[in-house]
Amino acid sequence: MSAQTLLNQLFRYKASIDDELLDALNGPGEGAPTEAFSSALRVLNHAHLVDRIFAANLQRQGHSYAASWSSEAPSLAQLASDIRETDRWYMDYTARLTPEELEEVVDFTFTDGGRGRMSREEMLAHVATHAGYHRGEVARLLPDIESTAMRDVFAGYLHRTDPARRQ
Repeated sequence: MSAQTLLNQLFRYKASIDDELLDALNGPGEGAPTEAFSSALRVLNHAHLVDRIFAANLQRQGHSYAASWSSEAPSLAQLASDIRETDRWYMDYTARLTPEELEEVVDFTFTDGGRGRMSREEMLAHVATHAGYHRGEVARLLPDIESTAMRDVFAGYLHRTDPARRQ
């Protein structure tokens, strides 16, 4: 399996599990948000901002983000729409990258002003693992928000999407 194929699968998985998590958060609605719900939105917003920052970096474009955190998160509806749009971008982007583009090193600036240098492959791996870390934070909060437990595992996703893998 090529790195491009693996990265594309990881971003398809990310989109799928993001959908599940956003749907679980939508269950109780935003009527009277609890502290856990507000924390979950702030964490997801941070992960989303990092996704957007690195999408700009991958394209060698500037971005308007001065930080990867914000004190206020958008509504769940807005954040869900933004996350799903960004997930689609990453799936499309990773589907069309060549091996040479994956290995290309890109210089960029972090939001704190520090300089960074990573290959596109490294940046994509960072985005995928960073998002998984923060989904885990939100999944830990879920029982306080609603009675859903998350099963955020790549192997489960592969077997759900390709049942022939199960023996």
